[in-house]
Amino acid sequence: MNRKPFIASCLLALLNVAAFSAQAEARQKPDVQRVLSTVDDGGAACGVVNARLTYLDSQGHKRVFDYMKFADSCNEGS
Repeated sequence: MNRKPFIASCLLALLNVAAFSAQAEARQKPDVQRVLSTVDDGGAACGVVNARLTYLDSQGHKRVFDYMKFADSCNEGS
């Protein structure tokens, strides 16, 4: 009996389960109870800047979320 097709099918099934789990996790809402601060390193020029959100989760733990966004100056004058 040739086991290679069976093993390949099992590996493919495991990869599909892992991909589905990752997609489900990415769709979960963040656990933000209260925002403490938001800051970015944007200047006067419009462009993508680094930003940081500091917040408390529902258990009272302080968390930090770093992300990228368009500078606030990109929204001015529109």
